[in-house]
Amino acid sequence: MTEHVILVDVKDKEIGTMPKLEAHLEGKLHRAFSIFIFNADGELLLQQRAFDKYHSGGKWTNSCCSHPRPGEATIDAANRRLIEEMGMTAELRHVFSFTYRADLMDGISEYEFDHVFFGISEELPVINVEEVAEYKYMGMEALSEELDTYPEKYTAWLRICFARVMDNYEQIF
Repeated sequence: MTEHVILVDVKDKEIGTMPKLEAHLEGKLHRAFSIFIFNADGELLLQQRAFDKYHSGGKWTNSCCSHPRPGEATIDAANRRLIEEMGMTAELRHVFSFTYRADLMDGISEYEFDHVFFGISEELPVINVEEVAEYKYMGMEALSEELDTYPEKYTAWLRICFARVMDNYEQIF
């Protein structure tokens, strides 16, 4: 079954749908979400994307990210994918949204209106190995240093939004 994404304008107004791969090949703006799960110590849960993903395979990224399905509320999609990818739940809170464009590889680009959610959980992930190679928790200062020193190990969207994540993280911890 072909996955579809929700095409949007720059104000996140729905304007149609398109197969996910086609949207990434044509660089069409579409709705997405990124989830950042922290433990009680303020460490961020990172996942390493499965190596056979069609883009950014093997790269480290935030706790979970994906796209809502047509007709699905973004928060519902976020909760669904957190269970599907990481085998866990958390109370998610919308923190900010941003739009970004990143050319990845082989003609694939991300052009997303990304809704960012934060959650706090002590529940350990039970990863879906079709989606995630492994996971780890990392302190935000250590992650900041890693992103500066080894940016190629991390996804484009994590590198792009990290400063805003840090700004909002400081309000929580």
